[in-house]
Amino acid sequence: MIKYSIYIVDDESTIRNSLEFALGKTYEVRSFLSAEDALSVIPDEPPDLVLLDIGLPGMNGIEALEKIKAIDYNVLVIMITAFEDIKTVISAMKRGPYDYLVKPVEMEALKISIKNALESTKLRKEIQLLQEKYLKENIPCFIGESDSIQDVMEFVSKVAESRDTPILITGESGTGKELIASAIHYKSPNFKGNFVAVNCAAIPKDLIESELFGYEKGAFSGASAAGKKGMIEQAEHGTLFLDEVGDLSLEAQAKLLRFLQEGEFYRVGGTRKQKVDTRVVSATNKDLNAMIKEGFFRLDLFYRLAVIQVEIPSLNQRRNDILPIAKSFLIEFCEKHGKKFNTISSDTESFLVNHTWEGNIRELRNLIERGVLVGTGPELTMADIGQGPEKLKTQPIPNPSEGQVSFPPIPDDGFSLEELNAFYIQEALEKAKGNDAKAAQLLGMPYYAFRYQRKKLLNT
Repeated sequence: MIKYSIYIVDDESTIRNSLEFALGKTYEVRSFLSAEDALSVIPDEPPDLVLLDIGLPGMNGIEALEKIKAIDYNVLVIMITAFEDIKTVISAMKRGPYDYLVKPVEMEALKISIKNALESTKLRKEIQLLQEKYLKENIPCFIGESDSIQDVMEFVSKVAESRDTPILITGESGTGKELIASAIHYKSPNFKGNFVAVNCAAIPKDLIESELFGYEKGAFSGASAAGKKGMIEQAEHGTLFLDEVGDLSLEAQAKLLRFLQEGEFYRVGGTRKQKVDTRVVSATNKDLNAMIKEGFFRLDLFYRLAVIQVEIPSLNQRRNDILPIAKSFLIEFCEKHGKKFNTISSDTESFLVNHTWEGNIRELRNLIERGVLVGTGPELTMADIGQGPEKLKTQPIPNPSEGQVSFPPIPDDGFSLEELNAFYIQEALEKAKGNDAKAAQLLGMPYYAFRYQRKKLLNT
């Protein structure tokens, strides 16, 4: 159970003593007879709450309140005044105290005020712990000390504070744009709402409208009898992430623009306006400025989406981060696959640092996972990543009419066929730039069989 800390700042010893006695069993209490004494301690040991007398000698309580808030805005302050002077109270309240009480203080009223104040502190701390836990567990690709990624993460922390400002994330394929979008969501006030990701390139053009905006029953042939909520509605009070937004048709762009301007839309086949409170974060690896000049992307939509822009550096621009990221992936996949690797060989490290990462973080992640699957450990070697990703990547898909194709032998400890299938599905999607129909064709699979396997193996 958390035991909250309270500082009492009052020049009257009888008041300090009585408050310490009344609150000491429940809270960690320290008392100070001047604002200067309390302010000398707060920077190093900030309390959860301060009971602050307004009429202090030397620096008065209102001046002290400003300085406390400048040191740590999250420290809660309850002001105490000897007389209810309206001007004094108004002046104090403008500076952000949680509450104020008039002397002589009624102990029950004080305890209720403290309890209510600390409930808000408890919620803030719980939110902070949840956000930190999510970010630590889900964004390993942003490990690193390079200036470029530190600048990005610092900027992300700032822009995430707003709850509805649209953000456009740009960067090469595989740099982790969706992870940055999820970081923005989980650092924002919307983090308790849903994070709904839409791959605009993977949805057929004739379905994108119904997927985004939903539809009413009987809206078109094959529509569900009950109708369906679109992804925008699913992101109510949360974040809608539009990945590969540059692949939207001009017609879909026009309807998205209306939603961004008005905050309202119609379901397909519907006549009733829908209003949704959600933040839109979008991403692309395309040059939207060039697309605008060529007439493939709307300038007015660009301005709506790109109120704030975040550019993600490529892995080749942050080579000092490659090995920390690789080691993080090594730990992750050892736990996932039950393997025991504890180091990366020096020649493998040299290869990783000097390799040209066209596929960025995604390519590095795949390389390490396949190395862990193929190798036996305890050291990840060039042989592991050589006979894993490099040979698998260059092997053609078997064609019975051309005879047997040679694949690498099965390792002594075996491997997961399901994971191999997932690898090829991911590779096909990357080659087809997210187009399911083209990816299915690359693998010689029926479209709907491909969609089923993609959902089953990649959860997308």
